[in-house]
Amino acid sequence: MRKILTASFLAIAFLLVFNRCISTDTAYSRVAPGIWRGVLELEKFYLPSSKKDSVVLYYDQFKPGELPFNFEVTYIDDTHFYMEIFNGSERIRLDSIQYGRDRSRARDTMNVWFPEYAAYLHAEIRGAVMVGEWVVTTKENYRIPFYAQSGRAYRFTSLTEKPLLDISGNWAALFGVEKEVKEQEKALAELKQTGNHLEGTFRTETGDYRYLEGTVQGRKFWLSSFDGAHAFLFSGSMQGDSLQGEFRSGHKFQTLWTGWKDPSFELGAADSLTQVKPNAQIAFSVKNPAGQDITFPSLQFDNKIKIFTIMGTWCPNCRDEQIFLRDFLKENPEVAKEITIIGCSFERIKDTAQANAHLLAYKKKLDLPFEIVYAGSASSEEAARFFPALNKVMAFPTMMVLDKQNHVRRVHTGFDGPATSRYAAFKSDFLTLINELR
Repeated sequence: MRKILTASFLAIAFLLVFNRCISTDTAYSRVAPGIWRGVLELEKFYLPSSKKDSVVLYYDQFKPGELPFNFEVTYIDDTHFYMEIFNGSERIRLDSIQYGRDRSRARDTMNVWFPEYAAYLHAEIRGAVMVGEWVVTTKENYRIPFYAQSGRAYRFTSLTEKPLLDISGNWAALFGVEKEVKEQEKALAELKQTGNHLEGTFRTETGDYRYLEGTVQGRKFWLSSFDGAHAFLFSGSMQGDSLQGEFRSGHKFQTLWTGWKDPSFELGAADSLTQVKPNAQIAFSVKNPAGQDITFPSLQFDNKIKIFTIMGTWCPNCRDEQIFLRDFLKENPEVAKEITIIGCSFERIKDTAQANAHLLAYKKKLDLPFEIVYAGSASSEEAARFFPALNKVMAFPTMMVLDKQNHVRRVHTGFDGPATSRYAAFKSDFLTLINELR
């Protein structure tokens, strides 16, 4: 890996110098301030064995298997800085940055942490170039090579080839077209194109793919998103009146998808996909991270509207839902007095003590004013065992809303977050429901 990183660094540095695409006149103490273009290499670029001692140029734009994203470095004072990752209109601020010196390699290094996801970017730095990897600590040996170049504001390419079509609007979609019908997944693509620029998301019955950003060039298009927990890459082309493409999640999952125009196409209703079994009641007993018992039903829940969520800190859709609930309580203080929320988290961290420590960090990071408890390992089967009253658990997140008499009034599967067209309607509908239960 060290040889690969060294060769990658030399190739990129060579390209930067000879392309003169950036200026190094601005003084900075650690990392070049301003806009950067980062790339996750889902397919690693290896130097041919016959050219190990020579410099091999990277493509100036992008190549298949690269997942690009943009971020900005901003200095607070002479030595302290933060980073912001851009995905469309989303901004993800990263303040947990460890900067140091690798004496054995005589290079500056840094770790940029995503504390809520137990993941980080590691990079070796020389001025305007970074080379390293993205590491997800809750997955076994999950590392993806990463590099970044300062001064590049484009995402996929700076080219402006005239688009064949404007693909703005809603597209019925199907993931897994190469698989058996039972393994395929329905989706709805919501796309917005302005010239060569493309943004949007894909909604499914279990959640959305959050903020995607990319480009349209001729008949081809690309979209990507990176938030520290997931790395999504969509590529596609216009084929007559349909879209055909590939979807990749990280470096281990890929599938084919297709899209077509169908105004009557709808996903399953989120409030009917999961139901409570006949004559069954929600009940559970669990300890919070402080070791205190939380049991439902019990006196602490009497005369309260109850909201129980099935979640995981590794799940960005779950994060969107927790932030929505946090903001709802803050925006409706009188209503908040009548609500009790418990986030039941199913984690990839196997050790209970470590999982609880991570939940405390997650709660602090998101400023959540309600309990998040460790409910088991990250699987739908484990969640179904924890909530046997449900006929199934098909999505993280899943939200249960109970009235003051402990009757389940709604089970909401998945979450249409702020990147979707349904988010505003969901907020309004949720407020209406809560007011009906008061």
